[in-house]
Amino acid sequence: MEICVNGEKEIFVPPATIADALAARGNDVNRVVVEVNGGIVPREKFVQTLLREGDALEVVHLVGGG
Repeated sequence: MEICVNGEKEIFVPPATIADALAARGNDVNRVVVEVNGGIVPREKFVQTLLREGDALEVVHLVGGG
């Protein structure tokens, strides 16, 4: 299925959750905030939130520093 991640189309094998998509992309679930179709998804729901064809994900990486 085709999902738009940070403005770029990516292909994932269904069924795929947010956690699956993050793992496939090499993202650390503890260092990102994810928005699906305009709504922020709580980290504890990454494993159970299924993605659908045409969904739009925004993955924002948290960075520390001063």
